[in-house]
Amino acid sequence: MKQLQRKNRLRAVAAGALAVSSALALTACGSDDNSGGGGGGKDAKASNIKCDGKGNLLASGSSAQKNAMDLWVKNYGAACKDTKINYKATGSGAGVQEFLQGKTAFAGSDSALKPDEVKNSKKVCKGGQGIDLPMVGGPIAIGFNVPGVDKLVLDAETLAKIFDSKITKWNDPAIQKLNKDAKLPSLKIQAFHRSDESGTTDNLTKYFKAAAPSAWPHEPGKAWEGKGGQSADGSSGVSSQVKQVSGAISYFELSYATANSIKTVDLDTGASAPVQATVENATKAISEAKIKGTGKDLALDLAYDTKADGAYPITLVTYEIACDKGNKPGTLAATKSFLNYVASEDGQTSLKELGYASLPTEIATKVRESVKNLS
Repeated sequence: MKQLQRKNRLRAVAAGALAVSSALALTACGSDDNSGGGGGGKDAKASNIKCDGKGNLLASGSSAQKNAMDLWVKNYGAACKDTKINYKATGSGAGVQEFLQGKTAFAGSDSALKPDEVKNSKKVCKGGQGIDLPMVGGPIAIGFNVPGVDKLVLDAETLAKIFDSKITKWNDPAIQKLNKDAKLPSLKIQAFHRSDESGTTDNLTKYFKAAAPSAWPHEPGKAWEGKGGQSADGSSGVSSQVKQVSGAISYFELSYATANSIKTVDLDTGASAPVQATVENATKAISEAKIKGTGKDLALDLAYDTKADGAYPITLVTYEIACDKGNKPGTLAATKSFLNYVASEDGQTSLKELGYASLPTEIATKVRESVKNLS
């Protein structure tokens, strides 16, 4: 009963956030990814937000963090009337490109900058370079729509084969073996992947490569490399397809599953029991992450192949990407003010009801120090 009440509460928060997201879209340059959004402002302690800078702050990128960003923007805007944060959920790949073109103050990306992107960032960050600042984490849920099936367990190998069109029917022996008591229909699998370059895709394929390398012959990346399947744009696009299409399966940040009442897969990781896609279980996996960045860069090495009990391995950490040095003088103060709030205890704890995992304390402390020293 408690679990049902919790799910209903999460759905209510996410559903109510749709109105917030729509309202923000009018002042935030719009977005084609308007599913989900910020929850109530009661978690924001406006008096603790230090407002600096004025005018419009443009940013774009990750659609996985859109619901989090909507809440942050709402709470920050309530405290800082002179600054408007305009965040467009264009996808991680597009967000990074706009940042590298000097169009935005910062970008949201579900994967860290690549070496060539760091090199290119030096053209925009005069005297410095782009750095990765982890801000929000959470599980990448595998949502499914199979008539008559309410609970589904899959492992990395089976999932990889489903998304690579090597398993095409829901009653395939490999799926039945993992779900002995389920009545699986002889229904075609409709696997949906992102059409845009996506950090969520990057993290999912890194999981496949780490946990089932023999079943996933492709290199991980933001652009989809799997065979077959169908595509849709953004997290809202693929989650909508799962909601509407019988036999569908796809991947998206947990709040999209919550908002749309989509069932999610439990993962057989080799632990003592299958692991659910929950914030708590994602936090256990993220807590195993190691910082691989140097200096002010805080890129993380996630444990995609963890077998720890209760650790959900398909996780993502969204980074806000900014210049360590050479930020534009007109937006520097507002950028630091907003990112400092996002990384603060208030900014992090406000996300729990939306299905996101807050940063481990040690990492959050380092993020705040890096933000403080942006110049």
